[in-house]
Amino acid sequence: MEFTVIDYSIFALLLVLSSAIGLFYALSGDRQRTVQEFLLANRNMGFLPVALSLLATFQSAVAILGVPAEIYRFGTEYWFLGCSYFLGLLIPAHVFIPVFYRLRITSTYEYLELRFNKTVRVFGTITFIFQMVIYMGVVLYAPALALNAVTGFDLWSAVLTMGLVCTLYTTLGGLKAVIWTDVFQTLVMFAGQLAVILVGAQRVGGMARVWHLAEQEGKISGIDLDPDPFKRHTFWTLAVGGVFMMLSLYGVNQAQVQRYLSARSEREAKLSCYAVFPCQQIVLCLSCLTGLVMFVYDREHPLAPTQRPGSSDQLVLYFVMDVLQDLPGLPGLFVACLFSGCLSTISSAFNSLATVTMEDLVRPHCPGLSESRATLLSKLLAFGYGLLCLGMAYVSSMLGPVLQAAISIFGMVGGPLLGLFCLGMFFPCANPVGAVVGLLAGLAMAFWVGIGSLLHSMRGAPPPNSTVLPTMGNLTTILATTLLAPTPAPQSPTGLQKFYSLSYMWYSAHNSTTVILVGLLVSLLTGPTPAAAVDPRTIYPVLPRLLCCLPQKYRQRLCCGVDFSAQDADHADATVKSNRVPNGLAPPGPSWQEEEGQGYIRAAGAPAYALQETSF
Repeated sequence: MEFTVIDYSIFALLLVLSSAIGLFYALSGDRQRTVQEFLLANRNMGFLPVALSLLATFQSAVAILGVPAEIYRFGTEYWFLGCSYFLGLLIPAHVFIPVFYRLRITSTYEYLELRFNKTVRVFGTITFIFQMVIYMGVVLYAPALALNAVTGFDLWSAVLTMGLVCTLYTTLGGLKAVIWTDVFQTLVMFAGQLAVILVGAQRVGGMARVWHLAEQEGKISGIDLDPDPFKRHTFWTLAVGGVFMMLSLYGVNQAQVQRYLSARSEREAKLSCYAVFPCQQIVLCLSCLTGLVMFVYDREHPLAPTQRPGSSDQLVLYFVMDVLQDLPGLPGLFVACLFSGCLSTISSAFNSLATVTMEDLVRPHCPGLSESRATLLSKLLAFGYGLLCLGMAYVSSMLGPVLQAAISIFGMVGGPLLGLFCLGMFFPCANPVGAVVGLLAGLAMAFWVGIGSLLHSMRGAPPPNSTVLPTMGNLTTILATTLLAPTPAPQSPTGLQKFYSLSYMWYSAHNSTTVILVGLLVSLLTGPTPAAAVDPRTIYPVLPRLLCCLPQKYRQRLCCGVDFSAQDADHADATVKSNRVPNGLAPPGPSWQEEEGQGYIRAAGAPAYALQETSF
């Protein structure tokens, strides 16, 4: 199972082309001389590259290894997660994108200051930075570790090469380079997975035979309508719980929202959300088919006991190296596919971390920062986070069993952040105190359930549905399946053990609901936000619009006293006048001029920090 020169050449070609894209955008156009170009690609991206970039960020290397392993071990029930993609993308397209895009913000956490205050914004920003810093090192190290165990591919050569190349093109080319390298890497991922499926299926007699044998072995799952939330995978767990997981990623995650904001118009941003839906279904199908082909191939061409993988995250790599070993170049193509997922994910992390640090922590304290200095600082932040990623990869290598907990932390934070944004956007009565207390309560609940489940599994008596990866997009789909050994059917848990056995797919819904309930309770106890103090442009009137058939006076009561008449008019013609000020959305003053479709922008000569220059 050794790589050939052709395999290494294909792998090197991926790195060279990715770097070339970064250099091209560093030397073309405005050469990344403004903050808006570096962090938001000048807000002129089309919907298709944005959609493929959204997909690439979601499809990490961990997912490429993990979903087929899930299908191999447990059957196709996981495929029903695709049912959650519909609402998981429709809601962001019609709820979150209009609010964020019309406010002309750069960081999603700017919204929290506009809706609540600066304290809530800082809490949200720090939570996100903590989440992503831990995540990016793990997502770089874990696939390299699995690759090294199976192929002998040098571990630290892979880690350092990936980290430095990604840092290079992210720092030089900005968001535009990140998006276009994502497009290229998405095509590589499709090619790698298709090659494995086609060759593997041909080796066992075709796809029809794969399906037939998998059905005979009970790997083709039916619809399980059991509503029990403690059952690991059911239709409701995947189709409904998965919606909250998708919302935490595609609705409020800075990496994804930043891509929406880079679109040339709100319509293009929505179209990117629509376009990613069929792409996600294709990716899920490819991963599931890989798992089925892998299962049938293993039955007909079993590995010797000494060659069996030590953990489930190595299953795919052992299969790929076995089935493609006599086809020079194809193992290299799959490794390129694997590390394309890695590059696309960590480049998004670098860019989004640079954005929130610049917009939420630096600029509010340095309002007089010139455009050139702000751009240079943004590039230095991206470079610094790239080096930090390499450091976190080294830390990950020393964690041992704690590595599972480190990966878990990423998923634990997604649900509470979703709850915080929903609290502000859907409940006008929520106040800043309720938002902060609700976020802390949600994080406490997330860590309690997640760490409790993990500790039980480490003691050798795991709850039947435990996972080391709570909810959040690209890692969640895996952690429940790839880093834990298969668990035997345990006795029915009771007490806290029952609580810890909550299906990981419900974690995001559970934690976000905790934030909303606690936040509303504290807001009511400390005095709800007066209707006159709430700017309607920061609120989405979900109940009045869902119950649009009610008489006007009842719909007005559902608005909690907030006047949405102007917003409704703007909603009809897709034109919203918005501005950005440090402590809320004040009405535009005489120094503001309107530009159709672009909100309010300051007159010439005003600082670039005004609403016009704003950026996952």
